Amino acid sequence: MKNKVKRSGFTPQEHLISLLPAVIVGIVLSGATIASSLTNFQIASPVQGIWLVLCGSLYIFQIIFYYIIHDLETGKLRWVWTNALFAAAILCIWSYFLPKEINHLIYALVFISALSASLLASRGPAHVLLFGVVAFQFIINLSSGLPLHELITHLGLAITVFVGIETVQQLRNIALLRIKRLEVINELSRQIASTLETKQVFALLNAAIQNALEADAYYVATLHDDQLHLELLYDDGEYFQDVWIDKKGTLCNWIITHQQGLFLPNLRDRIELDDVEVVTVGKDNKPTLSWMGVSMRASHVEGAIAISSYRPYAFDRSDMDLLQNIAQRAALALDNAHHHAFVEKQAQLDSLTEVYNHGYFIKTIQEQAQTCREQNQPLSLIMLDIDYFKHYNDRFGHLIGDEVLISLCNVIRQHVKSTDAVGRWGGEEFCVSLPNASKEQAVQVAQRIRETMASLKIKNAEQLTIPLPTVSQGIAVFPAETDDITSLIDLADKRLYVAKNRGRDQIETVSTEA
Repeated sequence: MKNKVKRSGFTPQEHLISLLPAVIVGIVLSGATIASSLTNFQIASPVQGIWLVLCGSLYIFQIIFYYIIHDLETGKLRWVWTNALFAAAILCIWSYFLPKEINHLIYALVFISALSASLLASRGPAHVLLFGVVAFQFIINLSSGLPLHELITHLGLAITVFVGIETVQQLRNIALLRIKRLEVINELSRQIASTLETKQVFALLNAAIQNALEADAYYVATLHDDQLHLELLYDDGEYFQDVWIDKKGTLCNWIITHQQGLFLPNLRDRIELDDVEVVTVGKDNKPTLSWMGVSMRASHVEGAIAISSYRPYAFDRSDMDLLQNIAQRAALALDNAHHHAFVEKQAQLDSLTEVYNHGYFIKTIQEQAQTCREQNQPLSLIMLDIDYFKHYNDRFGHLIGDEVLISLCNVIRQHVKSTDAVGRWGGEEFCVSLPNASKEQAVQVAQRIRETMASLKIKNAEQLTIPLPTVSQGIAVFPAETDDITSLIDLADKRLYVAKNRGRDQIETVSTEA
């Protein structure tokens, strides 16, 4: 993964602000050079004077041309190259006709033109312009027998121009990198603000880290008791899914515990940290030589983000600041996603028993039935009702009755799979859908629920033991008995009341009246 900086990171206004001083100085300096040549030095012939004026005028034109093309959206690089080559030709001719007393001014003119090209594009056009003019100068100076100290002066001026161009280019790249990182942060903030899904948050984090930082590996970890869940783990071009590690001894745990970032530019040096040992995640064939991580904390989220490289000193403090910014936004987004998921979950559940409410259970069983139809698998439905629950409430009170409802749902959850669904149909009546379960398997589940309920006891306020009431159950199977969910529920409900009419504490699987 490489960190790529776009060359079009500056706006036209920003280009103009940086370019305008060079344009103005270039015009003034070229005009002054022409005037000085014509007034202060002897011109050999009118032809020399004409060439001096013509080259100066063309130089001014090419400087102004940079101003003209600064806001082009397409083709700008091509025009910069063209103008740089044109400037090189003009400056070579101009230097040939300039009086030798002021010939060194050509380097100032080279610098201004190369600076303008460098501001609008990469260093390539600026270097071609500089080296073209310098090469021509040395050929002319050597052929004219210029003294060694004059040649050294010309070389020093050329090196100074080169260093100036490189300095400007490095500053430009630093500015572009910062713009790029600000764009990443702004884009992450914009997208993450409207994201309420945890998986999407991690996808956005993955994109942000890849776009903003040059790392061989990185992970986003959340803390769960004594375990770290690496929700996002990338190492050397490969993603690893659902990785869990013990938090003890990890750098990540140190960050979470101390709530501060950790910057380790060279892991070949000894790490002086308490309770930290080397823990390898992802691939183990390459040693990590630089590492940094920051904590990630919000109301319902605690974790860390870490990036690493196989090279020492791969990161600097600006990378650390950027990672901290990403982590802050990630923590808030994950906290929002957690809160949204909690609210959404609560809207699906019965407030007392925390099983699915009536509406969400119907939605769930419809989805399960569709899947079973596509896979040619059965779906069994159990309808349960607590026997004589009104009398039980009247005798022991509604608080005990609520505890019975909660206990029944806990018992049901003990005997069903995570792929099954439990819902409160209303009052003391509950539904259990069992995808991929035959009638015989449903009967086994119902029998285990019945037996467990019979063995349970609860205590009242006086700490007296109270037995739980029995339950009656009716079972129907989709699609063997009906391929309509409404009819399936109705059939199971009818069999439930057959079980009640037969004496209660029964399991009924056929539609016969007692």
